[in-house]
Amino acid sequence: MESRGNDASYPSGGVNKFGSTLHWGPDWSMNKYTLTHSEYTHTAGLNEEFHTYGLYWNEDGLYTYLDDPSNKVLEVDFTTQSFWERGQFPSTMQSPWVNEPNAAPFNREFYLIMNVAVGGTNAYFPDGVGGKPWSDTDPHSVNAFYNSRGAWYATWKGEESALRVDSVKVWSLDDDTSITQ
Repeated sequence: MESRGNDASYPSGGVNKFGSTLHWGPDWSMNKYTLTHSEYTHTAGLNEEFHTYGLYWNEDGLYTYLDDPSNKVLEVDFTTQSFWERGQFPSTMQSPWVNEPNAAPFNREFYLIMNVAVGGTNAYFPDGVGGKPWSDTDPHSVNAFYNSRGAWYATWKGEESALRVDSVKVWSLDDDTSITQ
């Protein structure tokens, strides 16, 4: 779940919109996340109440959902092609997932990361949109952001702007197909 804390009127989406994204590739510079990304727009601000951001993952694929598993946001099928094929990496490279199933690299454990992003230089906050005070190509973008705090700081409303987590739950099916938490 990736979301901007901006007001819902922000042109690229604010508290009413979030993205569900898998980041993957042979290394960070070849991250093919754009091939496994989907966005969802909610009728109201997602900050008005707690929501369930779910992930279902097995050997055949995975999907993310909002509040109920029937409300799927991102679906990725592992059965039709490998991530190496999906990424269309240069033929001069060798796959780091040779002799692994199509699900690789998502055939092993991963970390769950929760964070609040307020900027960046990867076009998540597009240049020239909504009064963005820095440029993605500026080597000192963090300074430009901070130096224009007079324009944005008043919009940060303490706990109303915070990432609030009610709970984190993880279940897995063991060999007996019972659910553990």
